Amino acid sequence: MLSEPRSGRLAAWGNALLAGLVSPDDAASAIAGEDAVHRVEGLPGESAPVGLTLALGRLRTLGVTGLRVALPAPGHPLGLSGPPEFNARALDAEEAVVCYGAAFGLVPSVAEAGPEGDLHVEVVWQCLPVREAPPADVPSLGEAERELAEALREATEVLSRLDVAGSGPVAEAAIDAYRARAERGREVLAPGYPPRAVRVLEMAQRVALLLSLACENGHGGAVSASEMAARAQALRPVERTARRAQVAAYNSVVEQRERG
Repeated sequence: MLSEPRSGRLAAWGNALLAGLVSPDDAASAIAGEDAVHRVEGLPGESAPVGLTLALGRLRTLGVTGLRVALPAPGHPLGLSGPPEFNARALDAEEAVVCYGAAFGLVPSVAEAGPEGDLHVEVVWQCLPVREAPPADVPSLGEAERELAEALREATEVLSRLDVAGSGPVAEAAIDAYRARAERGREVLAPGYPPRAVRVLEMAQRVALLLSLACENGHGGAVSASEMAARAQALRPVERTARRAQVAAYNSVVEQRERG
């Protein structure tokens, strides 16, 4: 979870494009990132998959004025509003984009293509109808920031006590890579987002780093069943809180617009 979800890039840069803050080509390039190509399938009026530039333009003409992120997990339909078919696809992908202003949603399908040793990633976004209703369990930016800070403190205390917060060369390399990206001044969000959203997303990404290191290092120093259960109990709520914070940050522009 060191990099942003593809739905986050699509929503953030799509919102910047819809607000007139970036060009269509710049938005499409930022959304694709290191992937070879992104296409959108199932758009009304299109009989075949189309590129991001055309797709975003078509969504605008269909009435879309903003894009929200959903990051669901089993038992937690975070950011979703239905119907069941869309929710099921989003849950399988663990992410989705929900349009604001028109009842459409986009779910990514990711595949590798090319010969061995020269693989590249291709993404197809399936456009589906969604239910026009408030997204599930998305906090405000203020709520997300408070919840995340508290969850991080509690989880760090438990993980440090159990010696599973992440150590060794793999963990150190991951931390160094994260710091290097931050020092390069990478754009955490697209133009148009408030500073608080950037701050919340950065904190959520740091929490995601802690969680990934804890998971990748097996059971760490948690050698008994009770200690392993305590670690799992500590990680579960903070992972949920980190996902809620990410969604709150990506959706903040639309939420602000919806409030007037």
